[in-house]
Amino acid sequence: MASDLETLLDMGFEKPKAELAVKKTGGLQGALEWLEKNQDKSYEEITSESAKADDDPDAEPAPLQPGEEARSLLCNECGKKFRSQAQAEFHASKTQHVDFAESTEEIAPLTEEEKKAKLQDLRQQLAEKRAGASEQDKIDKKRNEVRTSQSARPVMSLLISCQEIRRKSTKETQDIKEDLKKKEQLKEAAAKRKEKQDDMEAKARIKAKIAADKEERRLRNEKEKAEREGRAPPVAAQTASLPAMPGAAESKPASAYTEARLRLQTSQGNLLKTFPVITTLFEVAAAVNQETGGEVRGFEQGFPKKVYGDVDFGATLKELGLVPSASLKVMYA
Repeated sequence: MASDLETLLDMGFEKPKAELAVKKTGGLQGALEWLEKNQDKSYEEITSESAKADDDPDAEPAPLQPGEEARSLLCNECGKKFRSQAQAEFHASKTQHVDFAESTEEIAPLTEEEKKAKLQDLRQQLAEKRAGASEQDKIDKKRNEVRTSQSARPVMSLLISCQEIRRKSTKETQDIKEDLKKKEQLKEAAAKRKEKQDDMEAKARIKAKIAADKEERRLRNEKEKAEREGRAPPVAAQTASLPAMPGAAESKPASAYTEARLRLQTSQGNLLKTFPVITTLFEVAAAVNQETGGEVRGFEQGFPKKVYGDVDFGATLKELGLVPSASLKVMYA
């Protein structure tokens, strides 16, 4: 048969409290009552209160009457009876009652049914206490999760803001790079146009110089010949420099033109533009972009039928045969 201490341990009571309960009450029934009353206290609190109660002179039991035998202890303040002094001491520490006396009335022991009911009641109280502790643990865990989530929100907001800033900065950087690239292309095209213009002017000056030298030598030779023959210089030499008659028709080859007139059919209507013949098709597209706001990807000529794409953007209007004039349809991206 299991001892009272083993029975209490099987019921789930802590060993230090169970040993103290058996020691103070001397039996299973009293130990159960003592444990029930002290279930909300720790072992340290119980031992501390017991030490204080042992030093309290008011806790001493009242003397017996002559011829009587003490069978229980009575609390004169509330009328409750106790089987042992340990139970009375516990009652005093819990209620602060100090007026006790010995009683001749014997307290009947619990029956087996009462013991079982008492045990069942204690088990139920322990289960409820543990369930309450478990529920409280769940509540605390949920509260901690909420706090963690709330503390993480500012961090997530900061990360999202940083990503937006980086995305915006990347887009602005790309736009700046594209703008710089377009400016560099325009700058290179302008430099190329100026170089070609300077080259054309230099060639024209050389041709004019050669023609002037040739004419000067011809006139000098004719003059010397006329002097040797004793006649006047030829009249053609004087009339060659006379200005042309007003209204006379003058026809020039395409290579003699310095400007080209373009009729551009855009999404917003027709544009009439005049460009130097050394202007590249890329510069014409940039000018149309500024006028209409659309992105030009090429041009289409009606007659003769021809399409100018990206590969032709580096060529000049003169090289493409669009001098002295042309009509082009703008093709957008």
